Amino acid sequence: MKTISKFLTIVGIASMLLAGCGTTRAVFVVRERPVEPRYERPAPPYQGAIWIPGEWEWRGNHYVYINGHYERPSNRQWIPGHWRETPGGYVWERGHWRNF
Repeated sequence: MKTISKFLTIVGIASMLLAGCGTTRAVFVVRERPVEPRYERPAPPYQGAIWIPGEWEWRGNHYVYINGHYERPSNRQWIPGHWRETPGGYVWERGHWRNF
């Protein structure tokens, strides 16, 4: 009986500790989309380099523009980020790689 009680106590504690470990994605809404800064794309650093356009990143209490960059080609397709309109304003949907 003591063994079962100890086991259930350990399982209960582990469940409580791990309950908050799920990944969540914060959503930051702005009333107006920020204007994308003017940025010139540099020459590719090597043949076949893929240009990844700039992204918006939430820092503190506002979005900051992160310049684009080149990456090595892969067997995936780059889906650029975009502003999605919501009832409360706009939300930045980050770019991501998608498998073919």
